[in-house]
Amino acid sequence: MLVRRARSWLPGLLLVTPSIILIAVFVYGMLGWNFRLAMTDQHDEVSEGEFVGLQNFVDIWDQSRWHLSVNHAIMFTVVFVLGALLLGWLLAFLMEKGIRGEGTFRAIYLFPMAISFVATGIVWRWLMNSGTGERAVGLNRLFDWLGLPQWQWFRDPDWGMAAMALPAIWQMSGYVMALFLAGFRGVPEELREAARVDGCNEWGVYRHVVLPMLRPVTLSALIILGHISLKVFDLIVAVSGKQIITDVPAVFMWVAVFDSHDPAKGATIASYIVLSVAIFVIPYLIWSVRKERRS
Repeated sequence: MLVRRARSWLPGLLLVTPSIILIAVFVYGMLGWNFRLAMTDQHDEVSEGEFVGLQNFVDIWDQSRWHLSVNHAIMFTVVFVLGALLLGWLLAFLMEKGIRGEGTFRAIYLFPMAISFVATGIVWRWLMNSGTGERAVGLNRLFDWLGLPQWQWFRDPDWGMAAMALPAIWQMSGYVMALFLAGFRGVPEELREAARVDGCNEWGVYRHVVLPMLRPVTLSALIILGHISLKVFDLIVAVSGKQIITDVPAVFMWVAVFDSHDPAKGATIASYIVLSVAIFVIPYLIWSVRKERRS
């Protein structure tokens, strides 16, 4: 009896064991090592460091650069997430109507997903060049030709991070479009017809039938975009480098570890990034597990 039961679950266990070991060591093991380092006073690369508990997590809030990087990350996240959601939903709404050449448009909208954030950042660094007048290039050259005011883009001290979110919106809106388009196509036509029979116009069908059924898709897109924005690094560095005006926690962490040679501070910033991402991911996982149990 025992041998028969083992034959049913042992092959599957042997198949996933290498993945479990690798994830345990290189994901959760490294996370544990990072949190341990963040709780020491190892502020150089040669000392052993003594355990100081949560002191580093408290002290970092006394640094003005940390406050600046957090504010920048919040602005980037809000503009990026809302922009990608709205643009992706609009593209999916238009595609859902069944336009001619839909496959071509889907490929065009999804193409930016195949490009790395580094390549995207290099191109958009030229597009968002802050030169004006005769030195204008990229978008400012176009605005000058159209007679529109020219912008400082990511060099603007107030709205620079909002401009920095534009390349990310361009790259991820196609992916969000694909999610919403699948959600639109997953709504049974019978429900739409029933709403029309009950007297709903086309807007009422979307408001009362289609949009409520898109809530799981919206939540999934929100989680994906949120965790991407909170740990963004390569796009920022590719566009503006390690400038204070576009500083975010991931860039601050890089500077702390590799420029200032302060492992404890870098580990502390990394821990905050992990915790901020967990705020998005953990509630989603709990919701997913409860939904599966109910179904």
